[in-house]
Amino acid sequence: MRRHFLDPVGSVAVSEVVRRLCGVQAQVASSAELAVRVRQERSDVGEVARALGAGDLIRTWAMRGALHLLTPEAGGAFLSLMAAGRSWERPSWQRYFGVSPAQIEALRGAVREALAGRTLTREELIAAVVQQPGFEHLGHALRSGWGTLLKPLAWQGDLCHGPYRGARVTFRLPRDASPRWAGVPEPDIAAPIALAAYLGAYGPTTGAAFGTWLAGGWFGQRRIDAWVRDLGDRVALVDLEGERAYVLAEDLDELAASQASVAVRLLPGFDQWVLGPGTADGHVVPTSRRAAVSKQSGWIAPVALVGGVVSGTWELDGDRLRVAWFGEAGRPPRAALWAQVERWAALLGRDVSLEIGAA
Repeated sequence: MRRHFLDPVGSVAVSEVVRRLCGVQAQVASSAELAVRVRQERSDVGEVARALGAGDLIRTWAMRGALHLLTPEAGGAFLSLMAAGRSWERPSWQRYFGVSPAQIEALRGAVREALAGRTLTREELIAAVVQQPGFEHLGHALRSGWGTLLKPLAWQGDLCHGPYRGARVTFRLPRDASPRWAGVPEPDIAAPIALAAYLGAYGPTTGAAFGTWLAGGWFGQRRIDAWVRDLGDRVALVDLEGERAYVLAEDLDELAASQASVAVRLLPGFDQWVLGPGTADGHVVPTSRRAAVSKQSGWIAPVALVGGVVSGTWELDGDRLRVAWFGEAGRPPRAALWAQVERWAALLGRDVSLEIGAA
């Protein structure tokens, strides 16, 4: 909770929150901003947009193929590992999209050329690409809102999202999005950077959890185990209630000295507290309640935490914040929940009342 700026709440910049969490999922822009602001003592509406405009952050497809906020200094390490999966080289992928690895490589060059020094909407980028010989048939696939053909390019550092033009998405080169863009390192350099950052935010944890967070289980355990070994004595092995788990060696003393948090927190949908370890982690999300948190179509519900454990979900209905409390979590801490509602009223800029019911 302390490492996530949740207990106590942090007094840090937007970019520091994003860096510490190894990125913030931004498929839903409002949830991403709230995930940052709930970790700051003081914050303002539009801080994420200003951080993007200043080049303190970039927005691009990253872990699990989802849109994320990343820092330009460290984000390339996570992108590198996504690219190392080479999903576009799988025969099933090639058959479905009718695009070979050689064509993806050519597409990379075409996109970089189109974006050089420019910010283009999706349609403008597509128009620039399909007019080139060999790319005429890609128009439909490139128009997909899921961006499947563009994700391999994002992972290799060929594009990222630019500022919205009205309601339209734009794209630009990462180096144009931020003067601090550090590029996409080779996987053998990126792996220890990314894994150490993840362990620092989410350890003690397992290699399997890292793989699921990174790419939904795309990478085999052997590869992940090799990445862990590459960290050498920077990693310590601990017993987590009978399960072997990894933690950064430098965090061992602090971890052993930590007192259990009893803080109550209301977190927005798609929060990294849940996404980082994954909803299958029973230490965070009670196994019997996973379906209440991880819903259809990949929707992750807003959650109520007590001491870091998900103890309920919540939703806003007009000016009413309705908490669905898990009975096994005991009696709802009403005073602490009211304090959280008041904090959310300040974040949202409007009066909010509290309703508590059984899940």
